Amino acid sequence: MSRISMEQVKHVAHLARLAITEEEAKLFTEQLGDIIQFAEQLNELDTEGVEPTSHVLDMKNVLREDKPEKGLPVEDVLKNAPDHEDGQIRVPSVLE
Repeated sequence: MSRISMEQVKHVAHLARLAITEEEAKLFTEQLGDIIQFAEQLNELDTEGVEPTSHVLDMKNVLREDKPEKGLPVEDVLKNAPDHEDGQIRVPSVLE
């Protein structure tokens, strides 16, 4: 059974730039150990003859065909714009 050490928890917290206390590190070590132990139960399953899959359901592309369609009239679009000029929507500058 693979367990996670407190040093590993502290290392991951450091990489994630998280400041954790000793008490939190101990708690997270126990919790992550329980999660790993639970996930390791999958190793006990007999998967002989089971095809590898990326999804449990039969997936297919359910998107519509990409066909060009007529857009909204410019006047209708500009009616909803807070500011516009020469048929263009004006937005605040994001570059200095």
